[in-house]
Amino acid sequence: MKITLDHLTKRFPNRNKKIREDVIAVNDFTFEIPDGKLIGLLGPSGCGKSTTLNLISGLEMPSSGRIYFGDTDVTDVPAEHRGVGLVFQNYALYPHLTVLDNIMFPLGNLRGSEKLTKEQMRDKAMEVAKLVQIDELIERRPKELSGGQQQRVAIARALVKMPSVLLLDEPLSNLDARLRLQTREELARIQHETGITTVFVTHDQEEAMSISDQIVVMKDGLFQQMGKPQDVYDHPDNLFVAKFLGTPPINVFEGTVKGDKLFVGDEAILSLKLENAEVPEDGRKVYVGIRPEGFIPAEDGEFSVSLSKIEVMGRDTSVVATHPAAQAATIRAIIASDAPVNAKDGTVRFRIKPAKLHLFDSADETRIDFHVI
Repeated sequence: MKITLDHLTKRFPNRNKKIREDVIAVNDFTFEIPDGKLIGLLGPSGCGKSTTLNLISGLEMPSSGRIYFGDTDVTDVPAEHRGVGLVFQNYALYPHLTVLDNIMFPLGNLRGSEKLTKEQMRDKAMEVAKLVQIDELIERRPKELSGGQQQRVAIARALVKMPSVLLLDEPLSNLDARLRLQTREELARIQHETGITTVFVTHDQEEAMSISDQIVVMKDGLFQQMGKPQDVYDHPDNLFVAKFLGTPPINVFEGTVKGDKLFVGDEAILSLKLENAEVPEDGRKVYVGIRPEGFIPAEDGEFSVSLSKIEVMGRDTSVVATHPAAQAATIRAIIASDAPVNAKDGTVRFRIKPAKLHLFDSADETRIDFHVI
């Protein structure tokens, strides 16, 4: 089921009586979620991710704009008639019911021509229990299950009615790191096998990038960028997206383009030509973003930093350093563990991989395209 959000806006009354303006949780949101894809809604806390999910589900009504499932306008359709499955951070399982009864519960609410016999309900519940690999646990109660098993029961309960759309709101945040990794792989498998259009809300960019067909990045209720995870990482539309994606985060410096040279501090670190952007005679101020993996140690490298420490992390080495033009107190370069790091008088020199370097306008922080010369 394709989902289209058309100029979707949600306002809430401001609880601060001194401020009369409404809080805009979702601001003029317009994008299309393709049929049968897993989409990650990604952004920091308070950016409007969960509100967007609640608008799609029908739990919240928009202040303006429309929501379409396929070609059908569902904006005014009640949540129970939208054909959506919901899984929340709190799994909300019924503690007195068995796993099987928890999964069957939504089927008991069907009426009219959709009403099922108990045998039909059990068959459907067993089918999804096998899909999420908990069919051996159907007689247990929630308190007898691990966090990951409870998560699977919640997913099975959402899937049992075979919804047109599956909505997941921070479903893995209660799990430990190892279980999160395992469960997100299971989510991707289940979505692939069912083909249900799925919207997955998370603030964890690694989680979103690892399982999503496409990600949508949000900030302060505003749409920032949508695309395949690697494309968004490699070609961020603005500085916020560049900063939000990546662990460790991108290193940001104040720089200047003078002629065909990019300067960070007094060093010309790259020869380039800006595309569709003017360079005044006295230079153009820019923000220079360099991914941690964009540094190559080289004694004759164009870019120098002051070494703070070296952290060996198994297959990688993290060079922690400082630079007067950096926005952050420290910068990080991630290099192969077998690459030599030569520090002379406390200075390490690097060459920069052009594909891992991004330029952003110093005024509006949008990306400036360039090519190396």
